[in-house]
Amino acid sequence: MSDENIKVSVVIPCLNEEKTIAETIENIKEGLSIAKVNGEILIADSSTDKSPEIAKNLGARVLTLPKRGLGRAYIDSIPHIKGKYVVMGDADCTYDFREINKFVEKLDQGNEYVMGTRIKGFIEEGAMPALHRYFGNPLTTWILNRLLGTNYSDIHSGLRAMTLNALKKIDLQSQSWEYASEMVVKASLLKLKSTEVPIHFYKDKEGRESHHKRMGWFSPWYAGWINLKVMLLHVPEQMIIKPGLFFFLLGLLLILMQVMGPVSIGGITFSIGTMMLGLTLSVLGFSSIQMGMLVKLFTNLNKYVDNKKTNSFADSFTYTKGMIIGFSMFLLGAVLASTLVMQWLSHGYKLFFVPWHVILGLLIIILGIQTILFNLVFQAFILSREKES
Repeated sequence: MSDENIKVSVVIPCLNEEKTIAETIENIKEGLSIAKVNGEILIADSSTDKSPEIAKNLGARVLTLPKRGLGRAYIDSIPHIKGKYVVMGDADCTYDFREINKFVEKLDQGNEYVMGTRIKGFIEEGAMPALHRYFGNPLTTWILNRLLGTNYSDIHSGLRAMTLNALKKIDLQSQSWEYASEMVVKASLLKLKSTEVPIHFYKDKEGRESHHKRMGWFSPWYAGWINLKVMLLHVPEQMIIKPGLFFFLLGLLLILMQVMGPVSIGGITFSIGTMMLGLTLSVLGFSSIQMGMLVKLFTNLNKYVDNKKTNSFADSFTYTKGMIIGFSMFLLGAVLASTLVMQWLSHGYKLFFVPWHVILGLLIIILGIQTILFNLVFQAFILSREKES
């Protein structure tokens, strides 16, 4: 079959799956036949058993790779893919490749990224641990949906499909299990036309032990942790900047409402303790906003998101402007906090109480210094980016 006639490439990472690889390949062949499309089977193999020999004998194309992780296997496979559409899945027979037609139909309708959902499909008894099914998967899926405004039901499904062009746009970087979340996040950031299809999910074949079990009890927890990391790093607006803005404003409110002294509301008295809490929240929030801005401006995320507002800030925030703002804030804060020094000197180098407005002055001093430091780091990144371009 010529490369031009291949419509679907089914890419399967394989690590010592000699017990299931043959059935997986036969299911793929049947799935391609049901979908009435020409396709190829590409096995990204890192096995030490007979898996690659079995795959070759059944007509699959085998790409031999070092053992470097599930995500890495997909990354290394991309240059070798010949099809217009790419279907990804596991070699353990837990996913049913006879359902390829569902994905092809959605892609033919103009979708660029299609997730298989076990939650809306069928899960065989014993196929998914209760902790994963009712806690881990729903929780991380809910978090991602809240962050991105998506409506996925199963972001960790291992069976998914996309156009080859979409896969290249996603520019997968994850080396391990977290590839699953990275693909979903980037598909959303790139505004790829996406949808879901219900699929079947089966328990491991008799005598086969899952990779999570092979690696130990901590493996599912580690997989969940690194998937969460992808969300934190790729969605700085929702995970860093917006929470930072909330805490900054909340802290500032706690300080301003008491700048003239304690305040009682409904029997609750806000005093020096809540002012110190406000100071802490404001500083942490301000730092989060600045760190989030740096992430948005100076990482590869720029090519996935529309950063018009952020880039506008980058163009207008000059070195001189940053320094003027920072030093002005520092001087204003110093004036407000000077009462503290006066009191300290006049009472024999002892402090009996802290004037309420002094807390506000200390906050402004800290924010001024943070602004100066942020400006220096910001301008250093700007110079580095200009040099690279």
